[in-house]
Amino acid sequence: MKQQESVVPEADFRSYYGRPVLKPPVWEWKIAAYLFTGGVSASSALLGAGADLTGRPALRRAGRLGALGALMASTYLLVVDLGRPERFHHMLRVAKPSSPMSVGTWILVAYGPGTGLAAVAELVPRAVRETLPARLLRRLARPAGLSSAAVAPAVASYTAVLLSQTAVPAWHEAHRQLPFVFTGSAAAAGAGLGLVCAPVSEAAPARRLAVAGAALESVAARLVEHRSGLAGEAYRTGKAHRLRKWSEYLTIGGALGALLPARRSRAAAVVSGLALLAGSALQRFGIFEAGVESTKDPKYVVVPQRQRKS
Repeated sequence: MKQQESVVPEADFRSYYGRPVLKPPVWEWKIAAYLFTGGVSASSALLGAGADLTGRPALRRAGRLGALGALMASTYLLVVDLGRPERFHHMLRVAKPSSPMSVGTWILVAYGPGTGLAAVAELVPRAVRETLPARLLRRLARPAGLSSAAVAPAVASYTAVLLSQTAVPAWHEAHRQLPFVFTGSAAAAGAGLGLVCAPVSEAAPARRLAVAGAALESVAARLVEHRSGLAGEAYRTGKAHRLRKWSEYLTIGGALGALLPARRSRAAAVVSGLALLAGSALQRFGIFEAGVESTKDPKYVVVPQRQRKS
């Protein structure tokens, strides 16, 4: 009599009453937009400080004003998502090095004043530029811009640490790669803003930053997909995959445009810059979507736990 082989049914990772093991993040789309605008601000501040040191006034103005505008948008989105504005104020009462949210709040506090002062110096009306307060403001603008540029890398990357320290599988499992994705994405977005706003003759630093940022973002984004274990599947499927695929197309296309036609054509520079900005935004929304989806399927929680125990 032929022995029958036993067939083990495929594991079905269900939770009690069909509920997910983890609750989806309570954050809304505003947080994804906050992640994007914060990156734009940080990269623009760096670009503006570099332009100031190398004598590129139009690029400096674009960087400084872009940094402040994006910072204001980012702060607004964060406060609105918190529900009550006083919650942001409450976070300033304590400093907890073990809390990414607390550290991030104080990073913004260190970054904001220099960004604001440098940007205000660009807005002084011509009629009053020779007054004593205006001259003093111009003298302070450079050190203020440099101080914000010094903090800018932390502003660009701390949100990745904030996400990866949550229990959301897709974010937590990508904790090594996400800071590089966010930093590269921020660099590409700030460079894109510079390409849109500055003349071709001054935009060389923005073009170089666009290529470097796009390369870092693209490589790190692929590593997120393939080095996040089972949770990497959340990045390769569904809406998150579509958003990130379009992000890749736009970011690489924008970088190629910055490398070639944007060197001679203002129109090509604007198109390339807009592509880089859109690609960066879609990358943040794609990562946000992957995190939300990974909380809905119990296997992203159960399987990694079993693997760590075995």
